[in-house]
Amino acid sequence: MPRLLRFFLLLCTCVPALTLFGQGAEAPAPDFLRSIGKMYVVVAVIVVVFLGLAYYLWRLDRRLTNIENQIEDHA
Repeated sequence: MPRLLRFFLLLCTCVPALTLFGQGAEAPAPDFLRSIGKMYVVVAVIVVVFLGLAYYLWRLDRRLTNIENQIEDHA
């Protein structure tokens, strides 16, 4: 398993655990974004950014794997 993929999987498993630490502090107005209809926009932007980063890392891993294979073939 490539190192980049292992790092990505580790990151995906640690992020939910890190969000649990902030549960003690209460936000001043948790329903503010939902009340004005912007909550879904925020969630959509976060999902798009996350998917973009995941796709970028996946492509980068494929390119690096191809370069590593070419180096092994020439050696």
